[in-house]
Amino acid sequence: MKTLQEFVKGRRKAVHLTQEEFAERAGVALTVVRKIEQGKNNLNLEKVNLVLKMFGHVLMPVDERLLNSNIQSDEKS
Repeated sequence: MKTLQEFVKGRRKAVHLTQEEFAERAGVALTVVRKIEQGKNNLNLEKVNLVLKMFGHVLMPVDERLLNSNIQSDEKS
């Protein structure tokens, strides 16, 4: 599974856009794209989703208990 950092950077490069060009098209500040691609943890979910919408994706909060139960179910399969 790719990290958010790897996904955004890889997809941006695949469409041959600089960070600045990509930020402009996504409607976010250049610093947002840089923070994502550097793997920073202090990201605004709304801004991240503006970036991800460029690729048809979004992030949303997940209940940790649900996530853990799904992981355990997958490990048993």
